[in-house]
Amino acid sequence: MAGSNNYLGLTTDPRVKEAAIEAIKKYGTGCSGSRYLNGTLDIHVKLEEQLAEFVGKEAALLFSTGFQTNQGAIVPLIGKDEYVISDKDNHASIVQGTLISKGLWGGDVLVRYRHNDMKHLEEVISKLPLEAGKLIVTDGVFSMSGNIVNLPELVRIARTYNARIMLDDAHGLGVLGKGGRGTANHFGLDDQVDIIMGTFSKSFASLGGFIAGEKPVIDYIKHHSPALIFSASMTPAQVASVLKALEIIKSEPERIERLHYNANKVRQGLKNLGFNVLDGQTPIVPVVIGDDLLTFKFWRRLFDNGVFVNAVISPAVPQGMQLLRLSFMATHEDKHLDVVLEKFEKVGKELGLID
Repeated sequence: MAGSNNYLGLTTDPRVKEAAIEAIKKYGTGCSGSRYLNGTLDIHVKLEEQLAEFVGKEAALLFSTGFQTNQGAIVPLIGKDEYVISDKDNHASIVQGTLISKGLWGGDVLVRYRHNDMKHLEEVISKLPLEAGKLIVTDGVFSMSGNIVNLPELVRIARTYNARIMLDDAHGLGVLGKGGRGTANHFGLDDQVDIIMGTFSKSFASLGGFIAGEKPVIDYIKHHSPALIFSASMTPAQVASVLKALEIIKSEPERIERLHYNANKVRQGLKNLGFNVLDGQTPIVPVVIGDDLLTFKFWRRLFDNGVFVNAVISPAVPQGMQLLRLSFMATHEDKHLDVVLEKFEKVGKELGLID
């Protein structure tokens, strides 16, 4: 498995599984209602408090899925004559939230800028009214390429043009920063990012998501977000899994070190074989193939040789950038990584991509 977002390998950790089992024994399999009715348990509140502390914010709020989290946070924050400014490579959940906002208010509420292009961001934001409410929304780590947002420059622009920042750190938490505290921490800019969003389906070995920020902002979203108000809350097993995963992340930082070692070993190994590998500092290792059919052929032959990766074609990536997306886990051993490299070399030569 060289295509999972289970970055720290915790979905199969016995301690996480046992925590989920014990939660089911105590609370049952579900809450059968939203957080506003009967769906708030003591462990929901406990997890929100611990997540807020982990990312250095005053408060946090849980959502039942990661997709809901972005949609549920963006929609209530954007009002009439306000703007949401979005990177063109942002995740679909961000896009959905911005489109709903546009649908509610019409006009030019949605402004997009070229991927990680801070010059273009400044160009588009400078044309908006200085006094208007503006929310810049961006991925911290972009899921297909593994690129990290140019957060220092984005922060400068936001402060210059009276904008707030929402950072989707689904692929950054548990991976970047001190003890896995994410992209903002990686740059030492924790206090410069207004809202941090995270999901539980990657490093946190579960399902769901959260946002964290100043308490008044979180309270406002809590009482104005349809995605929260009208959805059943996270199940006890999901919450308990995240609580245990968070405990392990904080107590075992060596997992993050091993994760980066694994990704770097394969990234360099594939480069040495002659593949077109995008540079990066995350567990995501993209190998550019450049053609839809060839990408699928390569994917299938790898699969038949016992290696699973993800095939990514247009429009998920631009034409000519079709790629195989590898992503690694802290629990991969060197023998597993060697197999990945061996099979890539074999298939690459069969398809004439390397000599």
